[in-house]
Amino acid sequence: MEKTGVLYAGKAKTVHTTADRDLMVLEFRNDTSAFDGERIEQLANKGRVNNLFNAFVMQKLQGAGIETHFVKTLSDHESLVRNLKMLPVECVVRNRAAGSLVRRLGVEEGQELNPPIFEFFLKNDALHDPMVNDFHIETFGWASKDQIAQMKDLTFKVNEVLKSLFGQGDLILVDYKLEFGVFDGRVILGDEFSPDGCRLWDAKTMEKMDKDRFRQGLGNVVESYMEVGRRIGVEF
Repeated sequence: MEKTGVLYAGKAKTVHTTADRDLMVLEFRNDTSAFDGERIEQLANKGRVNNLFNAFVMQKLQGAGIETHFVKTLSDHESLVRNLKMLPVECVVRNRAAGSLVRRLGVEEGQELNPPIFEFFLKNDALHDPMVNDFHIETFGWASKDQIAQMKDLTFKVNEVLKSLFGQGDLILVDYKLEFGVFDGRVILGDEFSPDGCRLWDAKTMEKMDKDRFRQGLGNVVESYMEVGRRIGVEF
């Protein structure tokens, strides 16, 4: 699929347009950022690992009946995806307490959350992605009431599929974020799912196997991503 231009370049991915208005090329770069882009580094092989990881997870979700924008991998660093009209909110599910939840509420890291906690965040780097609720989203026209309901429903369906998948690899899906968009009037899963956008801990040792290794200077970031992938069946 020939690329015709750059639609968007984010912190770690670039979206390219194609001659087909319904299809785009999603490029996974080696860039790694933290703290709203204050710290940026290049990690060798990371783009390839995240591309293959994301392709594997998206196909697992599609197999479970969850529609996604993923079409196929094009190369080590690129995948073909459908062109969605993205909804400007992130959907976060927390199965255990970690990250900003611990900082905001003073709860103990690792505490099991039953039922899981769902949160919306507005995608806005300048405002540091503030937390919002259903009323904000509907009032300001970021999504309709029906789209809000669909995003919640799909996010929890993803949770059930992926908790089981990672559990088979002796991993705990601590939390994660998803983004959705509209295609032909349907709300479907977009963006990506990789260790960049979730927290995964070893179920026996509680070792962090995700982007927190970069945030906290623990090292072996890409190696940990690959270990997670191998445990669930990703072929690198």
